[in-house]
Amino acid sequence: MLAPSFVKHIDSSIAAIIGFVVVYLFTRHSGVGVSPDAIMYISTARNIHDHGTLNFFNNQPIVDFPLGYPIFLGIIYLITGVDPIMTGTALDGILFGTLILLSGIIIQAYAPKAIIYKWLMLAAILLSQALLQVYTYLWSETLFTVWILVFFFAFNNYLDKRTVSALILAAFVAAISAVIRYAGVTVIATGGLILLFDDAIPLRKRWKAIIIYSIISCSLLIANLVRNRILSGNSTGPREKSITGFADNLSYFGATIANWLTLPELLKPANIITAAAVFIILFALLIYLLIKRKANKLVTLATAFAVVYGLFIVVSSTFSRYEQINNRLLSPMYISLFIALTWWIISVPVSWKPLLKWALYLPLIAIILWTEFRLYQIDYQRYDDQYDYGMPGYTDDSWKESGMINYLKSHRQFFKTDVPIYSDAYEAVYFFTGERTVKLLPHVYFDNDIDQFYQLPHYYLIWFKDLANPELIGLKDIRQKQNLKLVMHFNDGDIYQYDVPER
Repeated sequence: MLAPSFVKHIDSSIAAIIGFVVVYLFTRHSGVGVSPDAIMYISTARNIHDHGTLNFFNNQPIVDFPLGYPIFLGIIYLITGVDPIMTGTALDGILFGTLILLSGIIIQAYAPKAIIYKWLMLAAILLSQALLQVYTYLWSETLFTVWILVFFFAFNNYLDKRTVSALILAAFVAAISAVIRYAGVTVIATGGLILLFDDAIPLRKRWKAIIIYSIISCSLLIANLVRNRILSGNSTGPREKSITGFADNLSYFGATIANWLTLPELLKPANIITAAAVFIILFALLIYLLIKRKANKLVTLATAFAVVYGLFIVVSSTFSRYEQINNRLLSPMYISLFIALTWWIISVPVSWKPLLKWALYLPLIAIILWTEFRLYQIDYQRYDDQYDYGMPGYTDDSWKESGMINYLKSHRQFFKTDVPIYSDAYEAVYFFTGERTVKLLPHVYFDNDIDQFYQLPHYYLIWFKDLANPELIGLKDIRQKQNLKLVMHFNDGDIYQYDVPER
């Protein structure tokens, strides 16, 4: 049985190996990409390894992000003894290869004879600019997107067996997803939605299954949120109100989908129409799948997840502020979306004459091939741009020439002071110097924090010119209220000192 199974998925296995190599090629110059939140994950993993604590670099409990991914990195660190920065490329490559392999197995399940369709889908995943961006950084989406597919298999197993043990397993997989990313609530909701409309079992048994599933699937998230509340007073860290309305977020959603299809940049109304069309089509497909129940259950799961996740991102962005909807935020729904939008291609009526089928297939294949060629061009341009300078972020070559970072690394005595040190990018100071005492400037939305900052009698300020964050109080704001003394000047930033004026 093992040999035939391997042969069946050999094309997916080859694609997975290619995926690993592609990640290596993108990151071979300077290593895996590192962003501010990646530093939070890395530092927490280091604290797990060194001290057995779930704190990030300033020894405060990590609450802005769930615990799943830092624990995952910490376990890898404990097993290998190698820092996450060093294992990042291999880890991302393995996860991307796993994603491709699992996707191929899913496609094989609902389209066992459609080999051309399968290859085109695998190519679309391998060339996806959204997925390649994610899988070249140390981001939690790398694990989360793989885990979504694991959930599909686990829940499909329950739908096949209808046993309590299979339901508990699926619920536990969903529970883990919610502590990899808080957006994992969409995985929980997807399972709940399928159970709610599962008329294959009587209503009374259906509600029993929903209750069991809900309790188990929500357990880890609730534990994570309670822990956060106890340690920090916030369930998911400080959150600001959104500054973008529903129409804006719908437009950003549509623009991202258009970008995936390599369409030219569209005006806001066209982006909104694109987003609305995608949601209408997804809703129609989901209703059809839930009513007719003729398609493979994995297709139904993927379609349901695409609907739930897409709506969650657009709606939550309207009420809570985080980064603008983009490739990274929507990447977890990439595979589900294209499964949902394309599965019907291999489901045309058997009664259709070959000429009619090819009249449909040939234009579709031509469009898909052209789109994938455009994706290849985009990916190659990105590779060419990064070949000489590395991944954008804290591992690119520009930091090697940073005068301020080189000064801080060679003058460690600067940090040996009782005077508080602030920065607009405290994670950068930690990443390059290992110093954990630097504090982040207050957010502009929290008046109490700002007032406390301005009441300080003394402090140092490490200011990175190119990393200015509009969500933090800026250098101009501080200078309007206080007289800062320039201590050191560099091309990429400055170090200031403030002392309360003597009276």
